Amino acid sequence: MKRKITLFFILLFSLNNLFSQESTASKNVTSFTIDAPQLNGSKKIWMYLPNEYATSKKKYPVIYMHDGQNLFDSKTSYVGEWNIDEKLDSLNAQVIVVGIEHGNEKRIDELTPYKNEKYGGGNGDNYLEFIVETLKPKIDSTYRTKPNTVNTVIMGSSLGGLISYYALLKYPEVFGKAGVFSPAFWINPEIFELTKSTKTLDSKMYFLCGDKESTDMVPDVNKMEILVSDIRCSCRHLTRKKIVKGGQHNEKLWRDNFVTVFKWLSI
Repeated sequence: MKRKITLFFILLFSLNNLFSQESTASKNVTSFTIDAPQLNGSKKIWMYLPNEYATSKKKYPVIYMHDGQNLFDSKTSYVGEWNIDEKLDSLNAQVIVVGIEHGNEKRIDELTPYKNEKYGGGNGDNYLEFIVETLKPKIDSTYRTKPNTVNTVIMGSSLGGLISYYALLKYPEVFGKAGVFSPAFWINPEIFELTKSTKTLDSKMYFLCGDKESTDMVPDVNKMEILVSDIRCSCRHLTRKKIVKGGQHNEKLWRDNFVTVFKWLSI
């Protein structure tokens, strides 16, 4: 099952939509390209700004999300988008979203903190360094953001869920919250040992997965929740977990539950 899921996502995220179609991105979504020296290349970045951004002087929290091609626009997604822009528009959400382009054939490499013997990878530290040292300063200097830890969120699914959780451990002074969707903990089981060795963990996190994903998904999420609970008292209410009955490893699961996760992390 793991092999099938991994091969599916290698194909899924290494291809862009080959068919011409109309963009479904809202007027609140723009994009730009930024140099990514830590990754020896550049990255396309999608920006979602709140409805009132242009007419206000307010500052906003920021969500950094992986796999930017799949967040806002069916034209750039491969098998469907998350509809992040439409969902946030309907909520009149007071937040900025930064969607980071996935690296196509480099996706596994960029979104895994450790090298897997079979599938490779292991360049996650450089990817996060790009976000923290290059992208975030650009965003904070260009847009009206609330740059402090409590207002900086990181969120993603599958390998994006893995690297989002890892970011909380690697940069607790930068990321105060994470949406961890269907995390691919199995590809980097070292993440469990890293969690065990973590002494302090003050970040807020939401674990979400479906019970029809890989056979290890629910056990791994439950295991991680227990390890996090060993570090801090559950009385702090900093962790939430949802296992969706019938939920599969796909955009529908993540799209349908995005608002729930967003609202809880925004409290």
